Amino acid sequence: MNRSSPPAPPPALSPPPGCPAPSPSLLSLDRLDTPDSPDPLDTELLPLSAATGASRPREVYRRLRERYGNVARVELEPGVPAWLVMGYRELLTITRQEQVFSRDARNWRDLDKGVVSPRSALLPMMARRADVIGTDGPEHRRLRQPLDDGVARIDQRRARRQVETLCAELIEEFSRRGRADLVSQYATIVPTLSIASLFGLDGTEGQELLRAHLALSGPADGSRDGDRHFEEILVDALRARRENPTDDLTTAFLNHPKLESESERLQSMVVMVSAGNETVTSWISGALRLMLTDPRFGARSHGGRLGVDDALDEALWRDPPMNNMPARYALRDTELGGRRIRRGDVLILGIAAANDDPAIRPDDTAGEPGNRAHLAFSAGPHVCPAQVPARLITRTAVNTVLHLLPDMRLTIPADQVAWRPSPWTRIPVSLPVEFSPAGARIPGPR
Repeated sequence: MNRSSPPAPPPALSPPPGCPAPSPSLLSLDRLDTPDSPDPLDTELLPLSAATGASRPREVYRRLRERYGNVARVELEPGVPAWLVMGYRELLTITRQEQVFSRDARNWRDLDKGVVSPRSALLPMMARRADVIGTDGPEHRRLRQPLDDGVARIDQRRARRQVETLCAELIEEFSRRGRADLVSQYATIVPTLSIASLFGLDGTEGQELLRAHLALSGPADGSRDGDRHFEEILVDALRARRENPTDDLTTAFLNHPKLESESERLQSMVVMVSAGNETVTSWISGALRLMLTDPRFGARSHGGRLGVDDALDEALWRDPPMNNMPARYALRDTELGGRRIRRGDVLILGIAAANDDPAIRPDDTAGEPGNRAHLAFSAGPHVCPAQVPARLITRTAVNTVLHLLPDMRLTIPADQVAWRPSPWTRIPVSLPVEFSPAGARIPGPR
């Protein structure tokens, strides 16, 4: 669109269910500043959760880009502004330049000055962590090396068989009923149990870890108990491997020379389990939604011309698990995408918007089968270290349920799929399906 021409009237946004932040119509964007005017810091900034929870978030991001360019002001929660970085090249800039844009939240001015409440719902995702996520430079590289080395030693064939078996066991639990919710009964469960198996936890321990992890997102009291039990399970695993080393990630972290304390070993495990859980849930759900609703996908016998791997890649382009990823903090005054960034400003990685940047997708073809130049895994020193196991788990989960329930169909129209309220992730509330009741056959060794 020519920026000198008047923009077309935008569609209205509905507030995502349960979202505490206001959800104004995108018409409110017309009352904000133009790219070269003073930056507004008032309550008319678009709440980030309103974009992520919208039924068509790409339209929201495109509207923001038309008004403000590749870097736009948004609101994380009432009174807490941020920069949403929507340009592909700008996103690469902030992820690659650690000397200007830090991952350490101690550099967040609004947090330091008390603008962000100590009880803010932003802090579980954005507060400073003394781990691989919250560090930069040599310290980050030291803590990152064990993750890279651990992932590199995973036996992918054995891991695939383990994931395939646990997926079939989950499907067997609901297959005789002829209906299921593929989010709560499948996609939410598979990642934690799969990652637990990579750390050498048996089925019972994996289920305990899953229950503890689910409690983390519940009421405050249960969340604290869940967090404590979650870490207790991993501490017990470290103690067990100290006495009886095996070929798993727990032993790899225990013996890695770059991890200098029990706390660092534990936090490395926490990062891999926690970071991989919700993102893989999203990826499984997104790929299954495409397979069930888009006629281009699915088994060739059903007329689809594209398969599971194509659905996995398209989900990462169009609805990446982290639509928006926190965060980078400006270490000095600078300029980005024509905007004045001040020291201490917070910048959010608008991954979904950057994947849709017309500079790299002028005709919407960058998401063609086999194109993996998306930014779903971020970029730079903090790029996701677990891309290979994440794809293995997701691909196996999607393939297994499609194979064991071949006549599965979504019971609601595709445009009625609702999304969990979150400024960060893109996960359906549910994917209700029906299928011919049958006992799922657990696959044998291949």
